[in-house]
Amino acid sequence: MLPLFPLELVVYPGEQLPLHIFEDRYQQLIRDCKAEGIPFGIPAYIDKKLAYGTELTLTSIEKEYPSGAMDVLCLGKRVFKIETFYPELSGKLYAGGKVTYFEEDANTAMSLQEELLQHITTLYTELTIERPPVFHTPFTSYQVAHKVGLSIAQEYYLLTIHNELERLMYLIGHLKGTIPVVREMNRTKAVIQMNGHYKNFDPLDFEDYHL
Repeated sequence: MLPLFPLELVVYPGEQLPLHIFEDRYQQLIRDCKAEGIPFGIPAYIDKKLAYGTELTLTSIEKEYPSGAMDVLCLGKRVFKIETFYPELSGKLYAGGKVTYFEEDANTAMSLQEELLQHITTLYTELTIERPPVFHTPFTSYQVAHKVGLSIAQEYYLLTIHNELERLMYLIGHLKGTIPVVREMNRTKAVIQMNGHYKNFDPLDFEDYHL
């Protein structure tokens, strides 16, 4: 039985997640994880539904407050699907569930990673972001997924894909669709900014024009 901490966010394997814990039930969960050395899960609460999530381990308790609240660091481990959900585990304040873990296909392709990096560089150039994130191959789709402008629904969909090659192709497809939209927005912004400014037009040559 896996203790569960549902949140409206998507956590990926390998991701370091800082959390501020203030509810009594989750303070109890963190204390149990520390005392018993057990993991817990964060299933993504999307459209009022729970299905997929990521198992995490407690890395450290960074700060404790007089109220009982705490700041903690956790590390994402592996993806799961909830088979049975219990709003409260026996004798506990927090939820839990029976879960099935993914059989992960981690095969990847350097060419897809390099193509994805090229698209990410183009996106950040179009967005004129001065300090884009730096990624070095090899990397995983999970490491870049939060950095390419996915909606939470798209992040969640990525979490449900079991195959690394498919995840890389999904991200590449997303950027191929996003970059032209960003370019058009930049063009529209430039046109709007020109409104009201003096315009310098090149003279037109009508010598060869006939009605």
